[in-house]
Amino acid sequence: MIDPISTIELKKSILEDNDADAEKLRAELNARGVYYINLMSAPGSGKTSLLVKLIGALKDRCAVGVMEADIDGDVDAYTVREAGAEAIQLHTGGMCHLDADMSRQGFKEFCTSADVVFLENIGNLVCPAEFDTGAHLNMMLLSVPEGDDKPLKYPLMFEKCDVVVVTKIDTLEAFDFDMKKFEERVGKLNKNARIFKVSAKTGEGIEALENELYERIKLLKK
Repeated sequence: MIDPISTIELKKSILEDNDADAEKLRAELNARGVYYINLMSAPGSGKTSLLVKLIGALKDRCAVGVMEADIDGDVDAYTVREAGAEAIQLHTGGMCHLDADMSRQGFKEFCTSADVVFLENIGNLVCPAEFDTGAHLNMMLLSVPEGDDKPLKYPLMFEKCDVVVVTKIDTLEAFDFDMKKFEERVGKLNKNARIFKVSAKTGEGIEALENELYERIKLLKK
C-alpha cells in the first residue's frame, strides 16, 4: 500500500496567518488612535483624484496621512502631499496587493501623527480583496465608465467593502450605466455596504462621503 501524499493548502494557511496579523495591527492602531482606510479600485478609477478631494475636505478637521502603494513610481505620493497630507511611497516589487505585514512595514517607516491614514492599494479588483491589510474600513471605487456589471464579475471585492464609491458620476449621460441595477447587485452581495456617488471633477457627493468617514474616525477617538 502506498502511503498517502500530504497536502498543504498554502493559500488557506497564508490567509489565516495574515488575518491574525491584521487583527494585531488593528489593535496597535487602536492604541495609537489612528484610523486606517484601505482604498481599492481598478486602475484609472480615480483613487488619487478622490483622495485629493477628501484630503482637502478633511485636513481642517483632522490630520491626514496616505500610504501610496504601487509596483513602481512615486507620482501619486507627490500629488497627495501637495494636497496637504503626509505621504509615504510603498513599492511592492511586482506584487498585486498589500497584506497586513506590508502595512505594518509602512507604518513603521511612516512616523505619522495622522488621525486617519489612507492606503491607496494596488489597482485591481482581484488580489487586494483577498488580503486583510489591518484596516478599519475597506472602501472601493468603481468609475461609471467601467460599467454597472462589475459586482457580477468581481463579487469578492464588493462582499469585502464597507463603503462603495461610484466615481465620475459627471459622465453618467455618456455611458450606459444603470445605477439602480448596480445598487441591487451590490445589495445582494453585501447588504451592509454604504454606496456613495461622487465626482472629483465637480465635487458632487464629496461632502457626504467626507462626513461619513469623519464620523467613523471620531468613533475611534472616543
